[in-house]
Amino acid sequence: MTCAAVAASALLWLAAAPASAELSAPPAILAQEPLFAEIVDRARSLKTQAEGLTASAEAPGDSFIRDVRRLAELDMQGQKIVRDRGNDGDLACILRGISEDLAVKLDALAGATEPSARENVLRELIYLLNDNVEVIVTPPGVQSGVPADGAI
Repeated sequence: MTCAAVAASALLWLAAAPASAELSAPPAILAQEPLFAEIVDRARSLKTQAEGLTASAEAPGDSFIRDVRRLAELDMQGQKIVRDRGNDGDLACILRGISEDLAVKLDALAGATEPSARENVLRELIYLLNDNVEVIVTPPGVQSGVPADGAI
């Protein structure tokens, strides 16, 4: 299965969960590493900001756009780390997909001149930011090939 297919199926699976759901499971070992902890913190913060923009019907400012672009860069760095370790191929594909999708959502946001169109794009972005958190903090599953205790 290609990275794009894996990423798309994982994002569809994650999108089935409510965007406001918080995970109660202890974070995976990966989520404790500085880069991945930063990704989680940034994605949560941006999700909160996007929710505020949706509620207020305001257009996103330059700092929001810049922060989303930075998150996409961090996701790509995380993808390379996971890929190079070879410990969870699905996660590498998912992080790459999220990084690419963030750029697509920013382009859509720039083209959304009507408030309703902007709200729709922001809602999609909220789900994507939530997925960004969940793929990192969710412990590896049985099929990932990574032991649940994080030992490699």
